[in-house]
Amino acid sequence: MSSGEPVQVNLRLRSFAAELTLPPGTRVLRRSEPAPLTNVEEAVRRALAEPIGTLPFAELCRAKLEQYASRGHRGVPGQEGSDKASGTRAGSRDTSGPQVVVVVSDNTRPVPYRGEGNILWPLVSALLEAGFPGSSITLLVATGMHRVLTDEEMWSMFDDRVREAGVRVACHDALDREGLVSVGKTARGVEVFMDRRYVAADFRILTGLVEPHAHAGASGGRKSLCPGLVDVRSLQEFHGARTLAHERATDLILDGNPCHEAALDVARMAPPDFILNVTARVDGQVAGVFAGDMEKAHLAAFEHLLSFAGIPLDQRYDVVVTHAGLVGINFYQSEKAASAAARAARPQGYIVVVADTVDANPVGTLSYRRLLSMLVEVGREEFLRRIMADDWEFQHDQWGVQGWSKFLAKIPRDHLFFYGPQMPLDEYPQLICRDPRPILEGLEVSDPGVTVAHFVSAAVAQACRLSEAETGRPASVAYLADGPYGIPLAEEGTA
Repeated sequence: MSSGEPVQVNLRLRSFAAELTLPPGTRVLRRSEPAPLTNVEEAVRRALAEPIGTLPFAELCRAKLEQYASRGHRGVPGQEGSDKASGTRAGSRDTSGPQVVVVVSDNTRPVPYRGEGNILWPLVSALLEAGFPGSSITLLVATGMHRVLTDEEMWSMFDDRVREAGVRVACHDALDREGLVSVGKTARGVEVFMDRRYVAADFRILTGLVEPHAHAGASGGRKSLCPGLVDVRSLQEFHGARTLAHERATDLILDGNPCHEAALDVARMAPPDFILNVTARVDGQVAGVFAGDMEKAHLAAFEHLLSFAGIPLDQRYDVVVTHAGLVGINFYQSEKAASAAARAARPQGYIVVVADTVDANPVGTLSYRRLLSMLVEVGREEFLRRIMADDWEFQHDQWGVQGWSKFLAKIPRDHLFFYGPQMPLDEYPQLICRDPRPILEGLEVSDPGVTVAHFVSAAVAQACRLSEAETGRPASVAYLADGPYGIPLAEEGTA
């Protein structure tokens, strides 16, 4: 470590803030930040009027309403018998009008759906202005394999004006087979089942945030449908063992990424009529709005993401410190931050990750826990051999555990220091990390920010000592200030 003053950094997550003290000479690595849009509502309206690869949104709305009228319907669509109860789930809705489904991300993704500069109200108001009644519009939460949200959790994500307009909410449930319908088979014969409400809709719209994704290259676009609105049976290619083992199934790569290509194949089976995607700064402010064709608009958003989300590296570090951001609500999601940090570390280096593990299950699902235990018990190579075997039965969340197996190819299990203040201490022995209890022993503090700060200081000091004993030189330390949202990029051969 270098001599000089310690490096102080501020960390703020969902439920705590911490003042981190890092060794002198620590490099603080940040992605470049684009300028925020000064008027998001105007930017959304402009993107709707001048979309990429499709007709203007108002013309699409008019065409959908005319198609509805041409089928023999009379009067104002959806007016007769409409129920304005905004908390009612789709299923008991008025069906006298053309049905609009707006697919939205769940609460693990920081999409600006409420507050100043939100993207949802301009979209909904454009639908209302075009003639769609609020009761004909459903916000369908694309949970993928995540848990089903309550009505209260869903409404808390959205602008209050949306609820006041009589718009409905519904949540995808990957386990509800009655709520799914087959949309076809992939080239390899995997049958795809998608949310019935989306497939049956007269007007299908996707929304989302385009940010780095550890397997698919970037979120947004096709990912609203796969994995957003399908079931686990449908993910055998998108999240299959051989797909994720591919070297291009990683952050900020679309070209030649089999995970991205598998998602596209599924999405094309029931494509949307329109998408509204955004890019954003780490502070949540919208940086770009991209609307129109699912593939063309998403690609434009991805190109914008590439312009700022990467962090060029001139070296690799012995110790890399990071946080799991807003997505890191449990150990399952925290793998994204650890994998990004491993890009900046030397082989066999040390990683320190802190996460705000606010999820009801801070580790993951029961299936995830079982597979994680298998990885710990049999080791990386045997785990991969098993899940790639022809007789292996594809399982829920195996992709999350496989992500940790990829991490272990570079960073040994006992070289990862991980801590989430809400995680019961007896959970750690089953995780892919060192047990933090020796570091936390005797610390009687209830403030999670103080506990996190103590953990980071002690873990980094220990990692530096271990690294110096191995290499015979002072340890180099880096802090990834943006967590999983800034992706270290090193040229081949970077030491």
